[in-house]
Amino acid sequence: MKKRAWLVTNSAIVLACLIGLWAGAVAVAHIPVYMLPSPGAVLAAAWERYPSLINSLWITTMEAVGGLAASIVVGVAAALLFAQWRWMRQLVYPYTILLQTVPIVAIAPLIINWVGPGIQAVMLVTFIICLAPIIANTTQGLVSVDRNLVDLFLMHKATPAQILLKLKLPHALPTLFTGIRISAGIAVIGGITGELFAGSTRVGEGGLGYSIIYANNQMETGYMFALVAAATLLGFGFFFLVMFFEWLALHHWHESTREAAGE
Repeated sequence: MKKRAWLVTNSAIVLACLIGLWAGAVAVAHIPVYMLPSPGAVLAAAWERYPSLINSLWITTMEAVGGLAASIVVGVAAALLFAQWRWMRQLVYPYTILLQTVPIVAIAPLIINWVGPGIQAVMLVTFIICLAPIIANTTQGLVSVDRNLVDLFLMHKATPAQILLKLKLPHALPTLFTGIRISAGIAVIGGITGELFAGSTRVGEGGLGYSIIYANNQMETGYMFALVAAATLLGFGFFFLVMFFEWLALHHWHESTREAAGE
């Protein structure tokens, strides 16, 4: 507990120093507010536009959660199929990895043409970005089970379903959560990227990505920085929420969470 408190304190001190350097640089160099607002100006803009900021944050949260949840369901299902049938893994798995190389900026206009602008299009963009890490990590965990353990289950006449659910799936949980952590970090990026193209169904109202463009066009730099800060906090929130669920699922039996907790 003392170690964690010390880490949090050090992190807070570093953050305070960075904010102080930012405020000092703006004051000393007399940087115009439209180029780099001071921390106070950003806080003032966030307070003044608080309802709009919360609305944009909520929209992006829904889009990121929807895309991430869909990618987890589809990714785990695909990984289970790949683990059960080697021929399917050899034929299809390489193409799922190609999702990581898809230039989402290039296909975003196509997605808008298919489903139209709005939340559904942004969720689809987020889903495509988040899917590959979950498939890759979960598949790796499922197929890397010690062969001796599999033979032990077979000696006790375990069915393929029992081997999958009672041996391979628990063994793959750490790598599954690794994939979810990666996808959780990029889910917000996917949502904001989708909003840059999918925009909004109402002028002046949308998620963080759309609001950042709108604020930039209106030369509201302070509010734009507040939106960027909100997106950063949302990404941190996703990451630490996944870490909490990982600890909840693994801390009783897996060494990775015990080492992280200092046990």
